[in-house]
Amino acid sequence: MITAPTIEYFQLAPLLVLLGAAVVGVLVEAFAPRYLRRAIHVPLTLLSLVGAFALVILQTIRGVPTSPSAMGAVAVDGPTLFIWGTILVLSFVSVLLINDEEQFVPSAAAVPGSAEEEKAITEGNAHTEVYPLALFAIAGMLLFPASNDLLIMFVALEVMSLPLYLLCGLARRRRLLSQEASVKYFLLGAFSSAFFLYGTALLYGYAGSVDLHAISQALAVANGTDTLLYIGMAMLGVGLLFKIGAAPFQAWKPDVYQGAPTPITALMASGTLVAAFGALLRVFWVALGNLDWNWTPIMWGVAALTMVVGSILAITQTDIKRMLAYSSIAHAGFLLIGVMAVGDAGQNALALSGLLFYLLTYGITTVGAFAIVTLVRDPGGEAWHLSRWAGLGKRSPKLAGLFAFFLLAFAGIPLTSGFFGKYAVFRSAVALGEAWLTGLVVLAVVASAAAAFFYVRVIVLMFFSDPSADGPTVVTPSWATSAVVGFSAFATVALGVFPQPVLDLAEKAAKTLFVQ
Repeated sequence: MITAPTIEYFQLAPLLVLLGAAVVGVLVEAFAPRYLRRAIHVPLTLLSLVGAFALVILQTIRGVPTSPSAMGAVAVDGPTLFIWGTILVLSFVSVLLINDEEQFVPSAAAVPGSAEEEKAITEGNAHTEVYPLALFAIAGMLLFPASNDLLIMFVALEVMSLPLYLLCGLARRRRLLSQEASVKYFLLGAFSSAFFLYGTALLYGYAGSVDLHAISQALAVANGTDTLLYIGMAMLGVGLLFKIGAAPFQAWKPDVYQGAPTPITALMASGTLVAAFGALLRVFWVALGNLDWNWTPIMWGVAALTMVVGSILAITQTDIKRMLAYSSIAHAGFLLIGVMAVGDAGQNALALSGLLFYLLTYGITTVGAFAIVTLVRDPGGEAWHLSRWAGLGKRSPKLAGLFAFFLLAFAGIPLTSGFFGKYAVFRSAVALGEAWLTGLVVLAVVASAAAAFFYVRVIVLMFFSDPSADGPTVVTPSWATSAVVGFSAFATVALGVFPQPVLDLAEKAAKTLFVQ
């Protein structure tokens, strides 16, 4: 007898709402008149994100599920709900930035600088399909960290990544750089997906299942196939570490961040990072938690290398978006410290709550920083070169002050959310009482001090240099961009001065991780 599958639709409702809205967006692209598409897409996208967030809140109020959903394929536990809420908030503000049509090319198929492109600009064409593509990517971000099955996780990885490959090539200016970024991201992303899938196949050969809990249970039985286990774990790790931009798999990140439309960069730098770390934790804590003595030494080296590479190479950058990309790489190294802080249930809850808080604070600050980048313009587009930011504090003191504040939050200065984010992660590592992990925290503090140099360098350039006569202009922000900057600044202050309520919420969520 064939038993019908059991699907807990309410638990999966946030994900289903976004996928449904994305499908409706595709139908709008197919059937709605061109002049009406944007007017339909914007409210549809924003309302679907708000609706999904409301469903997450409702689920939290009703009580966190006590078992995986969809026949054990999706784990909607406390960390998943916290990560979903974080991704939806970050996606909402990123979509407000995407609302700026000036960021996207009118015709991606036209050769850069050709007559066809000029004609598309004159006719006012727009790629309104960015909205359903963004919704598909966000839906993939939700499913990725919630996957309780490696095959579902692979599907989520592709649903998240494929739309982003396309969106990265739609920048309105610096077209060749944007297309190069899209191709690089696609090719390297395909390699990382292949590693992930091959690692999944090897772990299936070892455990006879792709279910994370089944893999964990198989670790307790010696079956003479440890080679499959270790190679599969390594390949799975490569695929996941690529997505967070950890060294030595970080080469794509500066190029893609630089070439992509800045709103898409903001979405990737915030939402994608949160989703990837959620998936990394799900695999290494749930499926491979009993092998922590095997993978933590490798993770130690990756974290150390990531922090050093991100902090040192950021100093040499002259492009503002590449500098922020290397900053993101350094922060990925800091976050990996929390991944290694595994121990008993109390220690795991402490480490996981710190990671959740750090991901939220870093994501919000990142979106705010990239929102400001969109407002500083040269005649050919955004003022990407750092020399063009000289004297910005005299031209536009409020904007420069906000950007300086976000940079100080990245550096982890007290009374900003970045300080408590780092403190929460570092505290969990020190609390473990292991010398090797404490030493990594010391290295992280040194790397943070080095990273502070390039943040302060930009601040000094903005406030203590004279502006050039032909300096960049600061465009008047739209209501959407103003809302993004205002929200990011407020949240960075609030989470730096009153972090405890969110820390308590993260700790409560961390205690309900499905580990069987």
